Amino acid sequence: APLLHAVALGKLAELPPATFKSESAVCVVLTSGGYPGTYPTGLPIEGIDRVPNDVVVIHAGTKRDEMGRLVTAGGRVLNVVGLGRDLAEARARAYAGADAITFEGKHARRDIGQFGVD
Repeated sequence: APLLHAVALGKLAELPPATFKSESAVCVVLTSGGYPGTYPTGLPIEGIDRVPNDVVVIHAGTKRDEMGRLVTAGGRVLNVVGLGRDLAEARARAYAGADAITFEGKHARRDIGQFGVD
């Protein structure tokens, strides 16, 4: 995020050199039922607090409702990212995180990273 912010402001040269991890990453997108067509919104999302610590959840189509609950607000709801020593470990972590999250009509492809080469 700091890199993107610096680029947007034209201040990339002001940042220290970027460092990168040598790990593999897999991102599983959780979508609303019916996406990319018509889909409902306002459905409560649960389980983000049960996602393993080594998994990152990036919000895409979410919001807080009038009661403060996290709910769906788009077709692509959440991005669940697992990191690992290799693709198999990253994939297992991403799906463990994705499986911990629930909302009505949740859909996720089950083949992400399956055919990758590490």
